[in-house]
Amino acid sequence: MERCKAFLKRKNIEISAKRYGIDALGAMAQGLFCSLLIGTIIKTLGQQLHLDFLVEMGGFASAMSAPAMAIAIGYALQAPPLVLFSLAAVGQAANAMGGAGGPLAVLFLAIIAAEVGKAVSKETKIDILVTPAVTIFTGVALSYLIAPPIGAAANAFGTLINQTTLLQPFWMGIAVSVLVGVALTLPISSAAICHTLGLAGLAGGAAVAGCCAQMVGFAVMSFRENRWGGLVSQGLGTSMLQMPNIVRNPRIWIPPTLASAITGPIATCLFRLEMNGDPVNAGMGTCGLCGQIGIWTGWLAPSENAVAKVGAAAVSPTAFHWIGLLLVCFILPAVLSWVFCTVLRKIGWIGEGDLVLP
Repeated sequence: MERCKAFLKRKNIEISAKRYGIDALGAMAQGLFCSLLIGTIIKTLGQQLHLDFLVEMGGFASAMSAPAMAIAIGYALQAPPLVLFSLAAVGQAANAMGGAGGPLAVLFLAIIAAEVGKAVSKETKIDILVTPAVTIFTGVALSYLIAPPIGAAANAFGTLINQTTLLQPFWMGIAVSVLVGVALTLPISSAAICHTLGLAGLAGGAAVAGCCAQMVGFAVMSFRENRWGGLVSQGLGTSMLQMPNIVRNPRIWIPPTLASAITGPIATCLFRLEMNGDPVNAGMGTCGLCGQIGIWTGWLAPSENAVAKVGAAAVSPTAFHWIGLLLVCFILPAVLSWVFCTVLRKIGWIGEGDLVLP
């Protein structure tokens, strides 16, 4: 046992929830952002501006999402170069064989292949042959065995959430909004979760509402401490910046979470706000305005995922659509979080300095 522990330590193989559930998942989201998400944005701009080269550029970027995710996961696991580069093939295989739930298959199989590759790395004199071969063989062989059931399970669970939200928009609007919003602020990836589950339609809209409530909420309620820099870094960056403060005083999390519990059902029941762009946008909130771009692209040209999951169709957005988008994503989160925070400040649950960014 001691020899095994020593070997794992020497190979930098750390079997832990943090390494796999936070580091790897967070990196996977970055890989998605740098391929599928930015590709979708570029492609949409090209379509609206009638610039074919932008459409092609966006298509090239989006097509590389699986390798980008796998390589990003390997980078988070601190894989050596030969392992890291070999993960491109693993990601492509896992995503293709995982079907609609491919991203979850990529997460699992890229982790396994990376750790096996790290274990054999530089253990032989022909490392340049052995390490890539073992990494690719492990990842692709396992893809044949477990990617389809992993993908099917993720697809089924995502479909269940989407359909349940259609049937129970009020309660599911609250649940999805709160849970995805909390995931956004935690050091895990709400974007990767939404992409993996394929959230679309009303469920995607509720997810966007929850993420916006956290980001805009923290940005506005902490304005007196962090001023304009904090407003931008949290409102257009990430509410995850408040995690150290949440650990010190969990009560500061109450205002934006209550706001998400209100804006979620408003999005699903009143405005019927649907997020039918790529599902990764559902977990982005106001980060780079990706959530809003996803809603907009979904109006104009629904993604394949949205068509398959909720039967989405293109719409011509009216003033009602835009009012709903502005209220759910910006105005209501700001007002509600500020009101709740003011109350908590008066009763002493939130004190001076509790929201100062590190």
